[in-house]
Amino acid sequence: MKTIQMTLDEPLLWKVDQLTAQLHVTRSEFIRQALHLALKQHEIAALEAQHARGYAQHPAAADEVAEWSDEQHWGEE
Repeated sequence: MKTIQMTLDEPLLWKVDQLTAQLHVTRSEFIRQALHLALKQHEIAALEAQHARGYAQHPAAADEVAEWSDEQHWGEE
């Protein structure tokens, strides 16, 4: 692992310290977990955008999804 230096405003640091105490983890572990989560969320957002672009460029034809209409159940109407 590599040691880095970060600058955080005091209210944010206070919140991090409060939560790390509750979770019984170090600041470093908490920040590592937060960064992993942020990277995963970014990856998911990029994949969703790619998916949306794909459907915008090549929309599904009505006959491609018609067979699924009987499978849909939206609860009591």
